[in-house]
Amino acid sequence: MKKIIFLFVILILGMTSCEEYLDINQDPNSPSENNVTAGMIFPGAEMNVAASYGNFLRIVGGYYSQHYSQNFGTSNYVDYSRFIMSATRSSSTYTQLYQRALKNLETIREQSTESEEWGTFLAATTLRVFTYQVLVDAYGEVPYTEALDPTNLSPAYDDGMTIYQGILGELDDALSKATASSVVKTNFLFGTSTAEEWIQFANALKLRILMRMSNVQNVQSEIAALIQEDNFPTEDISWDDIWTDETGKASPYYQEEYATYFGSNQVNVTANIAYMQTMLDSNDPRVPAFFETNESGDYKGGVSGTNFSTSAQYKSPYFCRPVFAYDMPVNLITVTETEFFLAEYYARYGSATDAEAHYKAAIEASFSAAGVSGAEDIYTSYYPYDNDNYAEVIGIQKWIALGGTNNFEAWCEMRRLGYPEFGDVTGADIYDRANDVFSPELYVAGTLYTPIDYNTELGADKILQRFPYAESSTSRNSNAPSNKGVATPVFWAE
Repeated sequence: MKKIIFLFVILILGMTSCEEYLDINQDPNSPSENNVTAGMIFPGAEMNVAASYGNFLRIVGGYYSQHYSQNFGTSNYVDYSRFIMSATRSSSTYTQLYQRALKNLETIREQSTESEEWGTFLAATTLRVFTYQVLVDAYGEVPYTEALDPTNLSPAYDDGMTIYQGILGELDDALSKATASSVVKTNFLFGTSTAEEWIQFANALKLRILMRMSNVQNVQSEIAALIQEDNFPTEDISWDDIWTDETGKASPYYQEEYATYFGSNQVNVTANIAYMQTMLDSNDPRVPAFFETNESGDYKGGVSGTNFSTSAQYKSPYFCRPVFAYDMPVNLITVTETEFFLAEYYARYGSATDAEAHYKAAIEASFSAAGVSGAEDIYTSYYPYDNDNYAEVIGIQKWIALGGTNNFEAWCEMRRLGYPEFGDVTGADIYDRANDVFSPELYVAGTLYTPIDYNTELGADKILQRFPYAESSTSRNSNAPSNKGVATPVFWAE
């Protein structure tokens, strides 16, 4: 059903680039004048979120998490591999999320309020909250309370805590209005006519937000109430069966990096030795689900901070490419991620027994999603649960699981939990660029390393903590604050 909807809307609207998935851009401030209904706007709002979250944010999350490294001789993302982000690099994504996603979602919310269609109101609110969560986690501070007002060209930037508190209030309000049987307008995410699955999505999103807040604000009672309700998704929340192998209709990152018909096939991204070797050292069966073998049939990962452009030995065929397909899902929240959050909650506030059960369930869910077996070996032989060191074991296994499904959220959780940690070995130790000597045996599983060339503003043994404010906003907004610096954590990681 969802694929039929997708193709029908594309037939009407057409698509021109990977940043213009279902670019429905009638003036959201004058819906009556343009005869725009919520059912018409919703798919376009969804696809603009998918295009940003499933492409740009997945790419940078993969590099900042050291899941990915840069392939031989290519340069598109080499700055990301050095933990660098410029104000211009994220500008188009920032603009897409505000002007094409949030504005349209707000129009849907306004129309749904007028018609008291609370299922659609909940759905639009949930995607709006998801988008603001992503913006805060990337930038720290963004316009919120004064945003989306067409008469205010310089909205104030709100601090992350204010935004998080605000969007939690929005979720609670929407959840109080909708019931499982409330009707929802046509959408790609579930393709159903009721709000039942949107309620579960909203609950999982609320859990993620509360857990991110939990180190800086006491939200234990709110999390406990949510867990008591026990109405979380039983399947991964993703745009998963709407993509086709055609220009403008494939999954966003596949089209950006792999689609030869779109002039892509850039071959920038390869496995990172940190991620690859950590899985290999624990005989992790998820390796072939996440990566192709190299030309020799082996699994090899490169080093952050270089593209091996001067190497005579370590060229493109030496390293492994991620497994991607035209119909790969854009995951918003997985069962694995939710189970890891529950494990952490019980480790901090409940029983070690419950924490261990959810830890194992999280790894089992990751294996199930990857289509492989053998999870028990991971949590029994290699990474057994340890309640005294819950942040470490959860952090490393979450980093591994999300590396194959949701790299942006992996980057967020690494900043929050502090794991994996940096080891004593550096990228320059692993690859002696001057002598073209690669020594992967020096890498220690479950650790990060300073890239060969790295962001000097950030410093050694540190991952990027935030994006600089987007140039597309600061160049026009007189109320834009001065950048805090990429080494300054967002509020929930302080």
